[in-house]
Amino acid sequence: MNTLGLIQLVLILSSTTIISSLQCNHLTLQRRKVIENSLRLLDKMGKKFPQQCLREKMPFRFPTQVLQPRKKETVGVAIEEIFQHIFYIFSKNLTLAAWDGRALDQFQNGLYLQIEQLEACVIKKHTQHRWSKEVSRLKLKKYFQKIDCFLKDKQHDLCSWEISRAEMRRCLQLIDKMTRKL
Repeated sequence: MNTLGLIQLVLILSSTTIISSLQCNHLTLQRRKVIENSLRLLDKMGKKFPQQCLREKMPFRFPTQVLQPRKKETVGVAIEEIFQHIFYIFSKNLTLAAWDGRALDQFQNGLYLQIEQLEACVIKKHTQHRWSKEVSRLKLKKYFQKIDCFLKDKQHDLCSWEISRAEMRRCLQLIDKMTRKL
């Protein structure tokens, strides 16, 4: 992350602490904007999906049932977990990805900010609402481990990153679809 990106992140985090209680009430609307922005940045990061990578596509199978709970709070916990995994994946060895570094930094910063805001809101409500933690978290962990192992097996090459980027796009689209239903 470059110095400018780090300064922006510090400013954003300091301002969010002041207004975090207000943001919990508007989190769904804000999350949709973050997802729209993240999808735009994912597109901006790389070019069109390389034809030579089509042979290597992997069926990762996102566990959609983790986004099916009936309560908003449980979906919020699941989304926070998903964002953490996506942030972790996109904080790895990106040297062969050949992506737009500025768009990548903005994508990472947006995810980090959303994670921080979700954590603040979820911690407040977490004592009242138990998420079926273990089963859902294990399903998410398994899903993201498949992606991580795929990247490692392919030695973080261009195609593995492009396939992972496409998968994260699908993942964010599923979250967007679910939050619109709520």
